[in-house]
Amino acid sequence: MRIFIRLLILFALAVGLAVGARYNPGNVVLFFPPYRIDLSLNFFLFLLLLTFIVIYLVIRAIVTTRKMPRKVALYRQNKREKDSNKALREALKALFEGRFGHAEKAAMRATDLPDNAGVASLIGARAAHHMSQYERRDSWFAGLEQDGTYKVARLVSMTELLVDQHHPGKALEAVRELNANGTRHIQVLRWALKANQQAQKWQEVLKLVRTLDKHRALHPALSQRLRELAYEDLLKNQGHDAESLRRVWYEIPQAERKSAFIASTAATAFNSHGLFDDARGIVEKALAEEWDERLMRAYRDAAASEGSAALLSQIEHCEKWSEQHPTDPELALTLGTLCLRQKLWGKAQRHMEQALSDAVDPRTVREGNLKLAQLHEALGQAEEAASHYRQCAMATML
Repeated sequence: MRIFIRLLILFALAVGLAVGARYNPGNVVLFFPPYRIDLSLNFFLFLLLLTFIVIYLVIRAIVTTRKMPRKVALYRQNKREKDSNKALREALKALFEGRFGHAEKAAMRATDLPDNAGVASLIGARAAHHMSQYERRDSWFAGLEQDGTYKVARLVSMTELLVDQHHPGKALEAVRELNANGTRHIQVLRWALKANQQAQKWQEVLKLVRTLDKHRALHPALSQRLRELAYEDLLKNQGHDAESLRRVWYEIPQAERKSAFIASTAATAFNSHGLFDDARGIVEKALAEEWDERLMRAYRDAAASEGSAALLSQIEHCEKWSEQHPTDPELALTLGTLCLRQKLWGKAQRHMEQALSDAVDPRTVREGNLKLAQLHEALGQAEEAASHYRQCAMATML
């Protein structure tokens, strides 16, 4: 419709000009001594229009020629952007597909455009890492060190990849640099947790677990397991003396001291330092919350000396627990062991034989036979003692 209207306007103008020119008798005289040129007005107007068109075309040609270098440069820039963006998309696609060699090559092409260089370097670093080309990965990261825009992205990626490579020292350096910049988002805390776990910096692990728990960023089972590993390492530290061990224990929150795993670990550590009273107290409090055979083993190892009030109290506790857990082999073995120490021969033999009848764990079978062998040996029953020693040796071979 627009074309039709324009053609109609042009035809109308042409008709108007033709009619106007036909009834236009005017003349134009150009006088330049000694020359004189007479022209009709119509012809003069035609020449004027023609001159204007020629001048316009010349000027347009000059302007176009002057703009040509910039247009060529713009065309090349657009082509570079198009090629770089295409390479960047290919690199991302290849990275997610697991074609890491192709991803790194595409990332290299994408760096031709400065605006894409940062993202392309991160892709190239990840691709090189997955191919175990760690020197190339580090060179990709090195190319980003002067670019402040990608500093956080670079450090977070370095932390993740170094943790994956099991280089906790370098990973923690990146975490410290992130923390100096005030960057402490959840993912950084997760990678910092893994790095500290690999470096066995358990105090830091505990701090990070508590922080992540506040944000509900860890599964409760994983959080509990990490706490247990941390406390186990802290309690088993060979550099402890009695006071430092007690200090570590009392730094553990009250609610977590009742955990069977943590309590049994602590009791074992206290036993190894000869702090049997502390070990017994830990086990008794933990058993009031949760029954666990590991606690019974630690309680057995913390047996008090013969004839002491502490040993009688242990026997009393075990007898009370036996009413609630009559078929527990560890409890029966513990009670038998305590009675053996107190030289209550009949009770000791009865409880240890009960433990052997209910036991499934080779460790319990081995220890039960050993204790029975010692009991018969103390009573001068050499044949029975030898039989149980043989059964103990057989259980050791299982």
